[in-house]
Amino acid sequence: MSDDDAKRAVGRRAAEMVRDGMRVGLGTGSTVTHTITALGERARDLTCVATSIQTETAARRVGLSLVSPDEVDALDIAIDGADEVDPELNLTKGGGGALVREKIVAAMAERFVVVVDESKLVGMLGPFGTPIEVLAFAPQTVGRAVAALGATRVTIRAERSDNGNVLLDAAFGSIANPTELAARLDAIPGLVDHGIFLGSMVDTVLIDGPSGPQVRGSG
Repeated sequence: MSDDDAKRAVGRRAAEMVRDGMRVGLGTGSTVTHTITALGERARDLTCVATSIQTETAARRVGLSLVSPDEVDALDIAIDGADEVDPELNLTKGGGGALVREKIVAAMAERFVVVVDESKLVGMLGPFGTPIEVLAFAPQTVGRAVAALGATRVTIRAERSDNGNVLLDAAFGSIANPTELAARLDAIPGLVDHGIFLGSMVDTVLIDGPSGPQVRGSG
């Protein structure tokens, strides 16, 4: 099975969790694109919230109905990818720059389903780096505060987020305590949000591999 075939399999497996009439959060990334395609083929009566302009375009292309987060009280399910998944289902997200919208949508969902390939499984978060979104008012000031928490390198991306904010990438090395680091990042003024998604948010992780999709968490 090729990498794209594996992504297609796990993306479509996630789509099978969606029932007619659901309110669905749609994440960003290549694997979730297969989920979006599958949902469009079924022409279900769905109300969807997209986490990025890229996802919004893909969803509209296949005929899915989109609303803003403020137009729904909550979501029945959100399906998204991840850049890293540790054994406790803590995630690193934000490689595509949509981490703030992704975290809002995940928090709105009764069930948060993550779709990844086996290469995203890690013993501890950190090798990918930690994406961070900050206000354009003072990105270097915020970056220095992030470095003071132990980041050995903080870089500024050339592109902005869909929200118009600045995107940083912080290298903390292996993150032994994601809960503690997340709390310390949350306390920095001007830091909009970061790419650490704690396992308490995650219900199910679907992992594609040579033998087909595997499930961690609740099935």
